[in-house]
Amino acid sequence: MSAPRLADVVRILENRYPPGSAESWDAVGLVAGDPQAPVHRVLFAVDPVADVVDEALAWDADLVVTHHPLLLRGVHSVAATTFKGALVHRLVRAGCGLFAAHTNADAANDGVADALAQVLGLVDLAPLVPAVPGAPTGTGRVGRLAEPTTLRGLAQRAADATPATEQGVRFAGDPEARVERVAVVGGSGDGFFDAVRDSGVDAYVTADLRHHPVSELRERAEFEGVRDGRPATPYLVDLAHFASEWPWLDAAARALEADLGAQGTTVETRVSVRRTDPWTGRVARRD
Repeated sequence: MSAPRLADVVRILENRYPPGSAESWDAVGLVAGDPQAPVHRVLFAVDPVADVVDEALAWDADLVVTHHPLLLRGVHSVAATTFKGALVHRLVRAGCGLFAAHTNADAANDGVADALAQVLGLVDLAPLVPAVPGAPTGTGRVGRLAEPTTLRGLAQRAADATPATEQGVRFAGDPEARVERVAVVGGSGDGFFDAVRDSGVDAYVTADLRHHPVSELRERAEFEGVRDGRPATPYLVDLAHFASEWPWLDAAARALEADLGAQGTTVETRVSVRRTDPWTGRVARRD
């Protein structure tokens, strides 16, 4: 089979992750690249950082697909005197395109939320916050474990299914509490606590959880649990942001190959092996 043009790959990606479903503040789609250029190799990564560009160019990739946008905020220059401009220049000189699928990939079927739910073993999935009432797409997913586990067991499952990071996996709640119904949101998720509570899940898996929202949610859960004689749910499992979104990469790569193959073209895909979580170490107190 022949190689597709970049324009063909972009069309396939935008069909999977419609730009119109991205949040109004987001910046998604093609960042760099010649639409008429052939695409033989596509690298998938969470972050458009120098380390990923190094990997892409060493592999002779023709396109890098990232979850996070490179140019999320408005810019007036991509001169190589800036760190983001320098990345754009390196990609252009090498003939390598850059494409971002961010909040549109979060909400899509087989997107970031679905991928995180699936590696945790959740079934019977539905959106946590539907795009419109009754829609099959939207922010996050709610599902159930085929076999209930404990909060500690769920946290361990999350750790085993995602890349290791310096943060590791934290949880809040009784380690031995029973968990069956679970909500997930890839990336920063404490803005969805109201929806999580309304969903009635036992636990919520997400990333970037902050002290005050977590403290208030858990205090409320404990208070209401004692008052009503029920478990103090929802419990929380907190991943590193990068780790929570990483499972989507393999799913997106396989989907692109399948979609192009159905149209008689083919690409070679690869999931980046670079850990782009920015934290590089941690220390414990010496007693």
